[in-house]
Amino acid sequence: MKDDNKIEQELAWIGDAVLGLFARNWILEKERKMDAEMFTRMTSNIFLNSLGNPTKVEAKIGLIFNNDGLEKAFIHIEKSILPLFMKQEKKRIRQAGGIKL
Repeated sequence: MKDDNKIEQELAWIGDAVLGLFARNWILEKERKMDAEMFTRMTSNIFLNSLGNPTKVEAKIGLIFNNDGLEKAFIHIEKSILPLFMKQEKKRIRQAGGIKL
């Protein structure tokens, strides 16, 4: 039987992939182009740390994906992660003098 830490790490690994897929899809829809820098900002541990322990954040996504599928995982990301990301992006743009980086 696997210990809880190993299970959490495995769920986080899956959650990381789901978050990456969400981020790429969302960026393409929003920006109409690939934006590797935005992708990195959205999926980095630095950003995820603002939501809590990055492993736990990703593990929750992985658990939702495993239990309920991709659509529910995307809904979770859209409701619980995307709002903070968008807030931070607006702040970053403001601090850059309104120039979108």
